[in-house]
Amino acid sequence: MKTNKFKYSIPLGCLCVLVACSTRNDTFLARNSHALSTKYNILYNGQIGLDKGIKAIAASNQDDFWEILAIEPMNVDGDLVVADTTKNADFAKAEEKATKAIQKHSMNIQGRERNSQIDEAYLLLGKSRYYDKRFIPALDAFNYILYKYPNSSRIDEAKIWREKTNMRLGNDALVIKNITKMLKETHPKKQVMADANALLAASFLNLEEKDSAIVKLKKAVNFSTHNNEKARYRFILGQLYQEKEENDQARAYYEAVIKMNRKSDRKYMMQSQARLAQLFDYQNGDKVAFVEKYNKLLENRENRPYLDILNYQMAVFYDKTAREEKAIEYYNASLKKTQSNNYLMASNYRNIGNIHFRNAHYLQASKYYDSTLVKLNPKTREFIHIEKVRKNLDEVIFYEAIAVRNDSILKVVAMPESERLAYFQGQIEKFKKADDAKKILEEKEAQKQKNIERNNKSTTDNAPLGANGKPIAAVPFAPPSMASLPAEADFYFYNPNTVSFGKVAFKKNWGKRTLGGYWRLSSTAASNAIQPKDTTPLAQQDVVTDSIVKEKELNPRYNPNFYLDQLPTATTAIDSIAKERNDAYYQLGVIYKEKFKEYDLAAKKLEQLLANKPEEKLVLPSLYHLYKIYQITNNDKAQEIRNKIVSLYPDSRYAQILNNANVLVEEGSPDEVYKKLYQQYTNEEFEAVLGKIDGLINQFSGEEVVSKLELLKANTIAKLNGLSAYKVALENVAATYPNTEEGKKANSILAEQIPLLENMNFDFKDSKNWKILYPLALNAAKDKKAIEDKIVKFIQAENAQKLNLAYNSYDATNGFVIIQGITTQEYANSVVNVLKEDPTYKIETPAIIISNENYKIIQIKKNLNSYLESKKP
Repeated sequence: MKTNKFKYSIPLGCLCVLVACSTRNDTFLARNSHALSTKYNILYNGQIGLDKGIKAIAASNQDDFWEILAIEPMNVDGDLVVADTTKNADFAKAEEKATKAIQKHSMNIQGRERNSQIDEAYLLLGKSRYYDKRFIPALDAFNYILYKYPNSSRIDEAKIWREKTNMRLGNDALVIKNITKMLKETHPKKQVMADANALLAASFLNLEEKDSAIVKLKKAVNFSTHNNEKARYRFILGQLYQEKEENDQARAYYEAVIKMNRKSDRKYMMQSQARLAQLFDYQNGDKVAFVEKYNKLLENRENRPYLDILNYQMAVFYDKTAREEKAIEYYNASLKKTQSNNYLMASNYRNIGNIHFRNAHYLQASKYYDSTLVKLNPKTREFIHIEKVRKNLDEVIFYEAIAVRNDSILKVVAMPESERLAYFQGQIEKFKKADDAKKILEEKEAQKQKNIERNNKSTTDNAPLGANGKPIAAVPFAPPSMASLPAEADFYFYNPNTVSFGKVAFKKNWGKRTLGGYWRLSSTAASNAIQPKDTTPLAQQDVVTDSIVKEKELNPRYNPNFYLDQLPTATTAIDSIAKERNDAYYQLGVIYKEKFKEYDLAAKKLEQLLANKPEEKLVLPSLYHLYKIYQITNNDKAQEIRNKIVSLYPDSRYAQILNNANVLVEEGSPDEVYKKLYQQYTNEEFEAVLGKIDGLINQFSGEEVVSKLELLKANTIAKLNGLSAYKVALENVAATYPNTEEGKKANSILAEQIPLLENMNFDFKDSKNWKILYPLALNAAKDKKAIEDKIVKFIQAENAQKLNLAYNSYDATNGFVIIQGITTQEYANSVVNVLKEDPTYKIETPAIIISNENYKIIQIKKNLNSYLESKKP
């Protein structure tokens, strides 16, 4: 009988397949079957998802080339995802495939993994979690590879990925330690070496160790096999050297990026060109070659996506070479081309604003600074600086407007009458030309609008008809227009807009007319039509009427008398305008000096102020500010002004400062010294404070603390010398430091509080709070101690109203021992009598009984003698 040789082949094949599919049998067939299935099926599809997700990250990643680039082009917004939830579908797919490979094809037999692709699955799992910014789950995956597969061919790569994850979690010191150890112990492949050194560079940058970062990044460039990485690393090296102001090294790396040309992304090449423009040597560089080079770059069609940054660099070049019109032209061109680069837009606005500021166009400058602030990050120092400048500009704009307006008024007032008339007629001619040009423009716009409406109507007439027989609108959501009216709406009175316009025009020309009779005549003329008195022909009447109407319609702006009538004539009014102008000039000079450091502008304003012969109170502060300005810009002029102050005002505080009188050197920062002095003030050591403060003002001249010291000096003077001296001191603070908080506070006190204090008078009505004063000289320490001891003894023995003891200084030489807490004048008299007559106390110093309200007045005005005189019968 003939046997069939293949009848057992099918069962045998099925048995082999079953054995190969088993993850429990450690056989050659099982190992290779699962490895092949894992690699070429599951992991292949997972890697596709991972690559797709990485490309999406690269496409969405917006590098900020204004800052030092991150080593790895992946932005982390700071919200780390700790929970095991995915955010990206591609990375979710990669993770799903990696998990499936591990679950279905892992061959963990007797504690050892027999499938050679499972470590690849864990690596894919960790990468997908890493790129999904789920760093803690990613760290688990990489740690598992290092723990379970120490002999894996990808072990070095796994170590690097683990440390990349650690870096994202902020463990930079641990990264440096582990990667350095790995590089000492192993000799990985070139690309792994590049990744390891790049990772070290990133960690060093995070730790602000930039020199170490440069060393590692150079190695990363040498080992990398990817051109994009090489270009990025070289660009970062250029940035680091530029930050260190090693410009030759920076240029070399930028030029290396440019030489790569199409081997890497074009963005690195174009940003390198922009950086080279920043490093241009304006002193010795070839300006013609610079312009030719960047014009060629602007004309190159491939560079269209980068016209914003190229135009910006050209603008900066023209800005720094004092060709401001060209600079503004290129800044505006850059603004037109940029859409997403907020810092570039902010830089364009800022630089245009700076140009307007330098040219004293402060209103335009403020608008550009406003636009700058909209585009800048509010958390940056630059934002804070520009915001401060912008706020200061409000003051500049305000005072410049006053100065310009008042100057022009005073200039015209000073002209002879004939010149005034000629001046205003010249201005009127300018107004007429401008109005005519505006009218022509409006007529053109009106004609243009009429043409558009006519075209719209024509389009509507030719449009297809709908089911209702009406034209189908081309744009359903367009607003209704005149074209949508029926044909008869072309008739004048069917158009409500033209009717309304006609009514207004008629009333303007003819006034209000009643219905009836001849409408050209007014109602009065119509009523007298029966008895006509005027025999002038009707046509001639019309001409006269028209001329009258035209005369009435004459624009007052075209009449010189309209302006001449508004000019001030009274001396007091003209003096007030001049005073306001002078104050504005002074404020501008101080603002430019203190807040903007624009010394030339400040000197110009103050010199003009002195030429205007201002009030005496402005002369000395202006001279002193000019002295401080010229110390920086012109030493000869500074010496000239110094001599003027010392010779003409020898007793002034400014002369004392310039002569180094009362020089006192205090150790410590200005703020520390101020705090110590203020503590002495609160301890009522007024003489000591006043003795030090002038020297400290001289010592810290130019520092912000000076205005604080000046206000403290004014308050100390108030305590010692009273209201009149306090007012003079405040006026000095307000005039010398008008733009500081202290100067503004002094102004506020002068305007609001000083008038109230000056109007305070003694009130001898009954009070609920009384004091007993024992006047003493400040140097009479023994007498003070004796009186205080007796009063304390009295209070302890007879404290009916819970009296208490105090001491206040009155002026530079006198003070008061005070008993307070007294509620009635009668009780105060009783206490004084007991302290005077009782042998136990026997205080012989005459006492003064005074209400709390009146005590405040004598301390404010230092007028104790006036109070005592007013109490005499």
